Amino acid sequence: MALGKKGLGRGFASLIPTDLVEAEFDPTSNEDAKLSQLVELNIEDVVRDEDQPRKDFNEEALQELAASIKEHGVLQPIVVVRKDDKYQIVAGERRWRASKLAERKTIPAIVRTLDAQNKLELSIIENAQREDLNPIELATAYAKLKEQFNLTNEEIGKRVGKSAATIINTMRLLKLPEEAKKAMQEHNIMEGPMRPLISLDPETIHEILPKIIENDWSSRKVEQYVAENKKKSSLKAVKANNYLKDEARLSREYNAEVKIRGRSVTFSTKDDTEFRRLLDSF
Repeated sequence: MALGKKGLGRGFASLIPTDLVEAEFDPTSNEDAKLSQLVELNIEDVVRDEDQPRKDFNEEALQELAASIKEHGVLQPIVVVRKDDKYQIVAGERRWRASKLAERKTIPAIVRTLDAQNKLELSIIENAQREDLNPIELATAYAKLKEQFNLTNEEIGKRVGKSAATIINTMRLLKLPEEAKKAMQEHNIMEGPMRPLISLDPETIHEILPKIIENDWSSRKVEQYVAENKKKSSLKAVKANNYLKDEARLSREYNAEVKIRGRSVTFSTKDDTEFRRLLDSF
């Protein structure tokens, strides 16, 4: 029996927090809203799919997740389809098992009919094959197939006619900060120039994004810029490290904190008395 029912619509993103799928970039979110319900189910009304190939779950990892669920609740709903008087798990069995270990009575779930599940999967696949789809929308479509339809990268690849490696690389774009994802969508930036940014910190990405947008940088140009800046940072670090021994020696000699930056040496003391002593020692 479903306890509290909610419709999916404008509040989709807030109702269904997921690791990868964001409604803002989801090309099938409107259709999903028509075909799905977000509900709180009695946990005993939920059953696993006996045809699901994965049957072994790491007990220690389940216990850790159960502890997290006890403290924070289930942050990402499972996906189920109606089956007789029960709800069969499509995706999220690990969360269901951990919830039972946490002795929860209910679990949040996205409920679809089997027909709706099949219809939505076909819709996502059709969208993923569109040539006009932005890479961040494409990555979201792949992630949705993975998270909500329990498909492997290989299975997704077969459905959309691409290799598993391509699927993985495209989904990696979802690791970019929100600013970069929106820029890809708004300025129609292709995947290539954005890939080198995935491993960078948000501040560096914020610095590079305008250059990509305004100058239409290629992936090679972005890689060169990133490499040059890493080299400059490394040189700065090496220069700074070259003076570590000198800083330590002067600190011992003058009993003060010493910093060497470029051609400047800074002495710091705890109070006026030590500062006076330092001045007298020169």
